[in-house]
This record gives sequence, structure tokens and C-alpha cells, in this order.
Amino acid sequence: MFNSKEEFISAYTRRFMSLLSKTMSESTLADKYTVLASMVCDQMNEKWVVTNSYYLKSGARQAYYFSLEFLVGKFLESNLLYLGAEDICREGLAKLGVDLDELIACEPDPALGNGGLGRLAACFLDSMASMGLPGHGCGIRYKYGLFRQQIVDGYQVELPDNWLNQRNPWEIRKPDKAVIVKLNGHIRTEFGADGKAHFTHEDYLPVLAVPYDMPIMGYRNRTVNTLRLWSAESVDNSFDFASFSRGDYVNAVSGKYSVEAISEVLYPDDSNYSNRLLRLKQQYFFVSAGIQSIVRRFKIKQHDIKLLPERIVIHINDTHPALAIPEMMRILIDEEGFGWDEAWGITTRTIAYTNHTIMPEALETWPVDLFWELLPRIYMIVEEINRRFLDGLSLRYPDDPGKVARMSIIGDGTVRMANLAVVGSFSVNGVAAVHTELLKNVVMKDFNDYYPSKFNNKTNGITHRRWLIKANPLLTSAISDAIGTGWISNPPELERLRQSSNDPAMQERLAGIKRAGKERLARYIADTQGIKVDPASIFDVQVKRIHAYKRQLLNALHIQHLYNRLIDNPNLDIAPRTFVFAGKAAPSYYYAKTIIKYINELARLIDGDKRVNKMLNVVFLENYNVSLAELIFPASDVSEQISTASKEASGTGCMKFMMNGAVTIGTNDGANIEIRQLVGDENFILFGLSVEQVLDYYNNGGYNSRELCQGDPDISRLIGQLSSGELFPGTARDDFSAIIRSLLDYNDEFFVLKDFTSYAKAQDRIDALYRQKKQWGAVALNNIAMSGRFSSDNTIDQYAKEIWKLDRLSPGAK
Repeated sequence: MFNSKEEFISAYTRRFMSLLSKTMSESTLADKYTVLASMVCDQMNEKWVVTNSYYLKSGARQAYYFSLEFLVGKFLESNLLYLGAEDICREGLAKLGVDLDELIACEPDPALGNGGLGRLAACFLDSMASMGLPGHGCGIRYKYGLFRQQIVDGYQVELPDNWLNQRNPWEIRKPDKAVIVKLNGHIRTEFGADGKAHFTHEDYLPVLAVPYDMPIMGYRNRTVNTLRLWSAESVDNSFDFASFSRGDYVNAVSGKYSVEAISEVLYPDDSNYSNRLLRLKQQYFFVSAGIQSIVRRFKIKQHDIKLLPERIVIHINDTHPALAIPEMMRILIDEEGFGWDEAWGITTRTIAYTNHTIMPEALETWPVDLFWELLPRIYMIVEEINRRFLDGLSLRYPDDPGKVARMSIIGDGTVRMANLAVVGSFSVNGVAAVHTELLKNVVMKDFNDYYPSKFNNKTNGITHRRWLIKANPLLTSAISDAIGTGWISNPPELERLRQSSNDPAMQERLAGIKRAGKERLARYIADTQGIKVDPASIFDVQVKRIHAYKRQLLNALHIQHLYNRLIDNPNLDIAPRTFVFAGKAAPSYYYAKTIIKYINELARLIDGDKRVNKMLNVVFLENYNVSLAELIFPASDVSEQISTASKEASGTGCMKFMMNGAVTIGTNDGANIEIRQLVGDENFILFGLSVEQVLDYYNNGGYNSRELCQGDPDISRLIGQLSSGELFPGTARDDFSAIIRSLLDYNDEFFVLKDFTSYAKAQDRIDALYRQKKQWGAVALNNIAMSGRFSSDNTIDQYAKEIWKLDRLSPGAK
């Protein structure tokens, strides 16, 4: 970017005056950030243009990754790192009296996702660009994201996450690439002289989809791919002058606001009809805009749309973009003039699908009435896809109407999006070995029997560039000093670190790095929470979306159990612990919000009790996002991966903890299984029911949580304390009644009580291991060494070779 800090200083001061027309002495931090960001964009944009031109001229096969979330994180620091310009910029700014870290801090986190789904999508984009693969993202430019979480009196409160309050320098608005998305209305069908049907969409609501492109830069290479995010706008601004003149100011702009609502909030609360409708609008909006854009661009170079599957692959990240299938059919039939069979052949050779869950509520369904009213032409196409599919099923299974009914895309008054995604895709992959086996043999067994070659596994991964090189530079340096830098471009080379796992000098250096990370997090906790935590204590961390199956409740009950043990025995010999939680609950998910309240009441109880607060601390960090995660992972000693076996599709937080030297306590679930297989049983703290045991209880019964509670004095005591409120006098007696009901009245659906004793024993093993510093260091180093296998580069290499059929390219190479 610059050859010297003097060259940078000269360019920065010139840009300051030309861009802002002011001197640095009268500028704000935001001004300084904006100027630096504009200089970084100059460097990226040149590569971006070259990359796009190369893809267009070469006719390279390209992948488009459709996802409702892209949790990309801040751009300034990562882009400087990827350009190799961070040191020069830092030194040059220091000469000007500017602290680069302060500029990095003033950048808002893009509110474009919530959890693992969005972070995975961002990791995949990073890997594609860094590996020189022609792959792009397509999503929604949310104005307010999910929400900004605040904890008030222990309760979660949702506020708008206004991340676009200041101009986003990392995006380019492209109104000339806007398209129209059609909602509502009705379909007029006419037949030509040849008997062919023609469909015209009339009286529809036009929504202008305007793209905002963000460059996704590869690590120290020439590739810059594109994340295209769509913003919903009114075609004519919908200003009703007559209403305004009558003084009806709300109705004067109501049309404009109803359209813009499509791209304002991620996952609007779907507990009411209006917001459920809005969710469906969002899904169709970005899918339609994205596919229209892809087809239009393809036709610039390739006149024959029949060649689309040879040059383009569209990958849908979970069921949210499944409408890509009927939308592609609509474009091919209604706009390009193809017959059904030819259009279906093109569609099903172009689209691939990743399933991320076996949880019933995440296998989306939409009421037929809602779907048909909002998307009349798309519903006609889905209905025809289903009719033809059922014809084939009836021939294959004439004596099994139950199977045919289960596999139907439309059934029980709903459109089943997972079924649509499987039928319309050429590949269906799970995201961890156990998850894929559950899909093939349980959840989608009927489809796997019908399409035996369609299902495959691609275990998730994380980008080591953000989650190790950027988030933990001290550990990065230590690794490179020990094994060289080859692992940066080939992450599995981290395995060479295993040779140093028993080296006292390496263990000591790792312990020092971990201590520095814990001290940084401790300062953050003190600054934001007013709580002092001891960096010498075990930092035991669970950060993820708050959900019953992720079992933050199990963790909290164990903390309460530790509290009881310390009260009963003040001389109890345990290592001090700091328990850290973070994560958001969906606004309408009352049960998850109750768990947040319970955790915060535990924190208040322990912090105020001098008998225990030297040994225990509990902290709930509000508004969990990528920047906070980058602070947490390097500081963590223990990684809590305690979901009910069979429920977590994969999980990627477990990989980030592992890569930063945390020791996992976990169930046989998701990617935990593959981590344990790689590191060995001695380097993983396993507890709980197996997948097979969980499924057996679900299918055959045999578990009674109330009986278990009555027969276990520790569990009975915990439930009694929660029920009576004796430990939490400041709360209403029924504040935790939902928790009690879930555990006893509803028979503990996620086996929290069933796994409790096993979990408590596993926590005792953690305690004993931590106090054996050499053994703990060896376990941590073994985890780091094997984490390279979970780099998203490896995952994307499998996608590129086995699903997408992409070649690595070198845009701009001489």
C-alpha cells in the first residue's frame, strides 16, 4: 500500500484536506477514520475492478452464496492486515498523533447477522477470496440489524442497532444495477396460437431493490470478490401529496415506509401475522433481486442462457433462500421463454443447498394462504413443481401414501421449504458428520432413499485469518516462531505444533499469552460492567445464541450448585472461576429471555455474597457481536459446548475457542465429535448422553425428569431454590416458573437434569486439570495444533472441488 511511513503521512494529510476540507486539528475521530478508510478503499477498488473484469472476460465459473445473514465484522483492521499495511499505517498515524486502535474502535460492527449462520457465511467469503476462488455473497442490507441488546435489571431489552448512522465507507451504492421485485397482485394467464401458456403479473406492488456492493479482499493476493447487499426502496417514493395536504402526514408516507421495512430489521419478531409476512417478503426480495442480477450479468457475456449451469452455481445457505428455486423457474419460463422441462433442468443443475438444522422450527414452513397472496406466480410454480414431483413419487411408492405425503412440498396447509430445497437442488449437504448422518437416516431419510447420491457432508469451518491472526497476534507470533509461517497459507500445518505440546518453554509462552488475553477481557468487564474479575481464575465461557437446546440453563444450574457447595463448605478446594456468558435471545422467545434473567440474578447473588465472591464470578456481557468475540476467544480457558446431543448441527464457536487454546467441555454433538476424534479423548472433556441415547428416549420414552429430581438431593435442592425464590429475593416468585415447568411439567425436553450429574463430574475434571499447569498447557497446545483442520479454507476447498467445480484463479497476474 505504501513503501514507508513518510509516504503514508504525506498521502494521509493530502487526503484529509481534499476529502474533508479541514485540518486534522479541527477533526473528530470519525473524520480520521473516514480518511483512512477511503485510502484503504482506493487500494482495494483497483484490485476489485481488475478481478471483476477478469471474471467477465474469462468466462470463469462463479459461485454465488445466498444467505440471509453475513456477520462480517469490522473492516478497517482486517483490510489493513490483508493488504500488509497495518504496521506502516500505525507508525505513520502515531507520528501524526493519531492512535490507530482508536480509529478501529470507532467503526461500528455491521449489523448484518446474528450468530453462527452469518459468521459462517462471512468466513466462507473470506476463504473464497483468499484462495483465489470466484465466489460472491448475496444478502440484505439491514438498516438496524437484529437489535442492540441491553441488560436492564437482569432482563434483555432490545434497541435498534443503528450501525448506518454514519456513512459506511466500505460499500458502493449502485442504483444503475437496481431491479424490480414484484409482490402481491394477480396472474393473468393467456394461451398463444401454439397452445403455450403466457403469464402476466398484474396489479402488483413494485419494490425497487438497490444493490450496495462491498469488496471482500483476499489475504495478500490480487482477488477482491463481492458481497452484494440489497436495500428495499419505493419506486416513486410513494409520497401521497393529497394526504399531506389534508394534514394526514402518516398516510402521506406510509407506502414508502412499508416498502423500506423489508430491509430494516433481521428476523422481525414472527409471533404476529404482519411480521411473519414481512419475513417472507424479505426472503423473496433478496432472492429475486439476486437471481435477476445474476441472469442479467450472465447475458452480458453469454448470450445462451442454456449455458448458465456451466458457468454459475448458486448456493443457498439454509432454507431462507429456498425461493431461489421457483424464482429461477419464473425467470426462465416467463422472461426467457423456456418450456418447463428445460427450465427445470437448468434450475436443478444450478442450485445447491446446505441444511443447518434438524430442529423442527427451523425447517421453515409457510401458510399456503399467506404465500399465495404475497407471491401468486411463485406459488403457481411451487404447486406445479410439487404436482410433478408427486407424480414421480406415486409411481415409485404406489403402496406407501404416507411416504408420499411426508415428502410433498405442500402439505397440511403449508409450503415446506426444506422439501422444496431438496427437490430443487443438485446437492444437499450437512455441516458436520453426525448432522449429515441424522439428515440421511432420520430427518430426511425419505429423500435420501429417493436421491441416494444427492446428500453429502461438508463440516463447517472458520477463517483462521480473523479468529487467530487478527484476534490473537501474540499467539500468531508464537506459532510462527515455533513452526514457521507455512500454516498461514496451509492451516493443517498447525499440526506440527503438536511436537511442542510438552515443551515447557512453549507452554510457558502460551500461558503468558493467555494471561494477557484474560487481562484485556478483565479490563473490558471492569469498564463496561463495573465488576472486577481475577485473570488468575479459570475463564469458563459460553457465548452463543440463547436457546433451550444450547443449554445455558445447564451451565447456570451448575454455577448455582457450586454456590451451594461453597456455602456448605467454605473451605472447598476448587480453583477460582469466572463464568462468562454472552448471546441474544429472539425478542419473542420468552423462555430464552428468562434464562438471561436467571444468569444475571446468579451474577448478582454471587457478587453480593462475600462468602463466595472470591471464588466465583458470573458475568453476562451484553450485545454480543464479532468485535466482542475477538476479545473473548483469546481470553478463554474453557469452551462450553454443551448442547443436547443430536441438536447442534455443527457449531463454529467450538472451533474458535479451540484455535485460541481453550479446552472444550462438551457433549457428543455437532463438530464436538470431530474435534474429540482429532485431539483425542485426553484433550477433550466429554460428558452427557450420546446421540443414540437421546434419540432412543425421544422415540421410546423411559425418562421421567420429576422422578429423577425427587431421587437426586442436589437437583432437588436447585429446583426448590428456583421455585421458592429464596436465593433471589429481588425477583418475583414466578419469574423462573417457565424454567421449572420446562424441567418438570414438560419432562425436560433437552435433558438438562438428565445430564446434570455427568456435567458436574466433568467440571470437576476441568478443575483438577487446570491446576496441573503442565498438563493443561499440553492439552491447550494439542487443541491449537489440530484446529487447522477446521479452517474454512479446508471446507471451501471441498465445496469448490466437490459441489461448485470452481478453479482457483489469479486476477491481475502478469
